[in-house]
Amino acid sequence: MKKVLSILSYVLCLAVVLSTVFFPKEKESEVQPTVVRVWNVDTFEGGKGSRTAFLKKCAKIAQGKTSCRYLVTSYTKEGAIDAKQRGEVPDILSFGIGLDVFLENTLALNGTFIGGQIDGKTYAVPWCRGGYYLFSLTDFEGEGECAISCGGDNLTEVSAAMSDITGKCLPSLTAYVQFLNGEFAYLLGTQRDICRFSARGVSVQSKELIAYNDLYQYCSVLTQDKWEECRLFLEVLFSDEVQNTLDSIGMKSVFQDGKNDATAYTTSVFLSDQARGELRSLASKNERDKMLANFIKKV
Repeated sequence: MKKVLSILSYVLCLAVVLSTVFFPKEKESEVQPTVVRVWNVDTFEGGKGSRTAFLKKCAKIAQGKTSCRYLVTSYTKEGAIDAKQRGEVPDILSFGIGLDVFLENTLALNGTFIGGQIDGKTYAVPWCRGGYYLFSLTDFEGEGECAISCGGDNLTEVSAAMSDITGKCLPSLTAYVQFLNGEFAYLLGTQRDICRFSARGVSVQSKELIAYNDLYQYCSVLTQDKWEECRLFLEVLFSDEVQNTLDSIGMKSVFQDGKNDATAYTTSVFLSDQARGELRSLASKNERDKMLANFIKKV
């Protein structure tokens, strides 16, 4: 009997040893890196390429400085609003005018750009900008009708009113094509049209309209828990190294070398749909005093 027990004990010990060798204890879970979600929402036409792709390149630079991972995702305006209604918000939001629903989630930032301020506090800072331009195939001396390129949530009509330009509002691509076909003597367009002309090899005369601009792509931080990780991303995004490459997407820097490269007036990036409608109405009537009193701010 003792011999049998001894054999059983030996077998049990051997089983324990073999189980340890062939079925090792699971390793403790490795610490997962912090993931910062960056949403990019385009509410107006850019220049060329993709602002989302540009931010992904920025994310790679930031990831080289930390163990954090930055997940950059492109959203439509409608998709971003729908996600928010379901309780989803990003850690960093890159956006243009037309997404005021996210204001309640944004945190105060360092910065003084008037378009991102509410009650003296800055909640959004522009990381790149476009601009409004007047184009002519010949010169700016002759008379003729102007096509005003409209579309997106930006307010081209306000730029026209502030620049003493009247014309016919048309969808962006339609305005561009009809201008090239000679149906209009002038085109009030944006940096997108500059890139279109360049791609087509068309020579045009142009001058930037500096009275008003709302073609700013802003960024906001929406989470306190990842503040340092978000700060690092913004530090990289606003660095000269990155800002110097904005021409790769047909956009310009707003702040570079301590200079503010902005036009005279803008409006709040958090302007509501209703307020934008009222501003468009005032612009169509050329009621500048009311626009300046209620909606437009000096940069």
